[in-house]
Amino acid sequence: MKTTFTVPSEEESLPLVLSHFSKIDQDWISEKDWLRCELALVEGFTNALNHAHKNLPAETKIEIEVNITRENMEIRIFDSGPGFDLAGYIEQLNLEDDFSPTGRGIRILLKIANHLSYTRTSDNNRNCLLIVKEFAL
Repeated sequence: MKTTFTVPSEEESLPLVLSHFSKIDQDWISEKDWLRCELALVEGFTNALNHAHKNLPAETKIEIEVNITRENMEIRIFDSGPGFDLAGYIEQLNLEDDFSPTGRGIRILLKIANHLSYTRTSDNNRNCLLIVKEFAL
């Protein structure tokens, strides 16, 4: 099952993101896995909003794509920001410091995701945060 939706780059869009996400809930996904995926979506969206789009007009859209299979959920969050080196950021991030004022969203994503990447799209106009969460069997 695959769904895609776009929302404006404004904090008021978070309830809309969650509303779209709740419509694709599958009863065979455990509540624990579902809540972790929802938290990952919120953290990824918030990072796109607060970092990638912080200097862009509110009308600039953030696109979200969710693909659910029996094995996993893939969440792709597309932003139009300048991009950054996620791998380099993770290398210098103190993963043990849960009280640091920065990097909490990335720490959470690293704890939830089985795979996490941030790359420039082939059209070079957007970035894609890919979050893959494998479901517990």
